[in-house]
Amino acid sequence: MPKSWNQCVGEVKVTRQFLKSFAGDATRFTIGRGFSVPGDHAGQESRGYRWPYGPVAIISPFNFPLEIPALQTMGAVLAGNRVVVKPAEKVAVVFEQFVRLMLSCGAPLEDVLVLNGHGKTAEAVVTDPIVRLTQFTGSSNVAERLSEKTRGKCRIEDAGFNWKILGPRKPITLQDAEYVAYVCDQDAYAASGQKCSAQSCLFVHSDWSGAEVDIVARLKTLSLRRTLKDLTIGPVLTWSTDRMLDHIKECQDNIPNIKIAFGGFPLKDKGAELVPKQYGLLAPTALRCCIQDILSSDKAFSTFATEVFGPVQIIVDYTSEDLDLVLQAMEKMSHHLTAAVVSSDPNFCNRILANTVNGTTYVGLRARTTGAPTNHWFGPAGDPRAAGIGSIESILQGWTCHREIVHDVLDPPPQWSLPNPT
Repeated sequence: MPKSWNQCVGEVKVTRQFLKSFAGDATRFTIGRGFSVPGDHAGQESRGYRWPYGPVAIISPFNFPLEIPALQTMGAVLAGNRVVVKPAEKVAVVFEQFVRLMLSCGAPLEDVLVLNGHGKTAEAVVTDPIVRLTQFTGSSNVAERLSEKTRGKCRIEDAGFNWKILGPRKPITLQDAEYVAYVCDQDAYAASGQKCSAQSCLFVHSDWSGAEVDIVARLKTLSLRRTLKDLTIGPVLTWSTDRMLDHIKECQDNIPNIKIAFGGFPLKDKGAELVPKQYGLLAPTALRCCIQDILSSDKAFSTFATEVFGPVQIIVDYTSEDLDLVLQAMEKMSHHLTAAVVSSDPNFCNRILANTVNGTTYVGLRARTTGAPTNHWFGPAGDPRAAGIGSIESILQGWTCHREIVHDVLDPPPQWSLPNPT
């Protein structure tokens, strides 16, 4: 998975912090904690336990070859399950090395099984009745197939057409503009846009389009700094160049008045000719239109809301009078993974948050769509199958079920006698 050095190091840091968070007695005090409730007569007490499923499976994606399988696997194991892990075949060597690290640190040999193979092999394993739960991270099409094949015994963290909204703000300082543009560039184009949390859509209030701040112009300037040499922009593994260009053409055909703000052409950097043709290689790209354009027809909206797993985003201009239309567009999106509300106005933030459902939503001038550190839950909302990652809650929800044991330990009272039938 071609990433810049900083993007690769980020995975190592997150994984290290996760392991640190659950080291020592931390697992006992968090994942293992239950509760008790007094009964309705002497000697009775009910106890609630977080109970492991037993045999479980994990199918992890190519774009985070260390962080996602490591965090999900350790969460499942710490909760008491036995795990079979099928990493993406292109990058399986990364997780294999992590398992070897686990073993060298003393992990029991039988706790984790690693399955190397393709999708059909994994499907045969996870549909075996012995596997009680499968956690899948990846495309929505595969997620839906697995949900059907496993008869619902599947938790998913799938695609995300992730939006960011820049709210009204006056005055906007140059520092504001520079920082927000930098975060937008990182969210849309880091790892060449190959993140389920990547910024797919940027709603830009007219306050951010003035000559002084012009957020789109700043974003273009930042995108031009990305090069194939340092892999800050690079090969896309699941979308070919032609497929991305075809999508851009579909946007131009189906969405009225949409224009290419920047990019929209194959990357021409030195070394581009060495990248195999089945992989995509596109310059950082942004298309631009207004909110009325994407809502002009169902076809326009479905084209707009198609997630491109590559360095392509759509910038949508709006004014304060258009906010209801923006909220309508947010509600129509089918996958609610991450979102960002860039504003310091509590009334504006409250209106957006009260009318949206994205699972991980960042708020404030520093808001982003990507990151997924281990200090908070990361995952979609609005779907009962949703899987999370990174936090105590994600492990409890994903890798344990509730078990209630009712203790009734005292002898019957001496005066007890056989009652009449009821």
